[in-house]
Amino acid sequence: MFAAERRQLILEMVRANGAVSLRELARVVQTSEVTVRRDVRALEAEGLLDRRHGGAVLPGGFTRESGFPQKSHLSTAEKTAIADLAAGLVGEGEAIVVGAGTTTQELARRLARVPGLTVVTNSLLVAQALAHANRVEVVMTGGTLRGSNYALVGSGAEQSLQGLRVSRAFLSGSGLTAERGLSTSNMLSASVDRALVQAAAEVVVLADHTKLGSDTMFQTVPTELITRLVTDGPPAHDERAATELQALADQGVEITVAGPGTEAGPGDGVPPGRQSRQDMPLPGQRRTPGGHGGPGGLGPQLRSAAALAEGPVGRVADLRRR
Repeated sequence: MFAAERRQLILEMVRANGAVSLRELARVVQTSEVTVRRDVRALEAEGLLDRRHGGAVLPGGFTRESGFPQKSHLSTAEKTAIADLAAGLVGEGEAIVVGAGTTTQELARRLARVPGLTVVTNSLLVAQALAHANRVEVVMTGGTLRGSNYALVGSGAEQSLQGLRVSRAFLSGSGLTAERGLSTSNMLSASVDRALVQAAAEVVVLADHTKLGSDTMFQTVPTELITRLVTDGPPAHDERAATELQALADQGVEITVAGPGTEAGPGDGVPPGRQSRQDMPLPGQRRTPGGHGGPGGLGPQLRSAAALAEGPVGRVADLRRR
């Protein structure tokens, strides 16, 4: 493939997806990351795209949101490793919330094996992944369906989350910086994500390295509310991503990096020192882990959050912040 052909294909991918990693571009155009980086630099000089933390984005500073079909094919290996590791943070009998996204969908597939788990979600794809899980209860929010990412949004979704308390929330987004925290490109999605955060004692962000340093329009979770970031290791040449990780750690965010051999099973707890996990040193502990609420012995049900809130007093108590 000639340089002009490569660059045209790179430009088309960035325009279609909003943001693409160098690793993914190199795979598609079948060349080295060194060559792709040179092509991206040339396209940036022409004002056709912007380089950003191991990848390329649309020009203008803010990345736009990609549709689900495009996002589902981006950074698939990284998302799988992140989901494997994040699943190890969830214990038997917990009650959690899981937001919409391709990475959280991967997480949901792995949570199907956790007994006694209660998952509150506004994502149809997360619910689908858990619908037939043995002894996992799925609680759906209300709201209006947003077709681009198969998520329920709007006032109905936000109101159905009022009064709920769970141990932790698992969220992804379009960008993550130490300055603003997690952000997304859609106002309705951001509003629901903020409501999900309010229902949780801890917030776990799932973001691959291409999201680090990217900033999008609507803030969902400020940095001070993020308990833990589960990510993949940025390439050795991506100094800005490494700098962003350190800045997040300096603000008290626990950084867990998925590496080679990540196969953390649900409920494993992923003990420190395991090859699949690297915890960056922190200046000090800011938070104490939340309680592990949620009943056991539940069938694979789909229920509305409003119906859950109106249930027996003992049921709601399991979801309260401890």
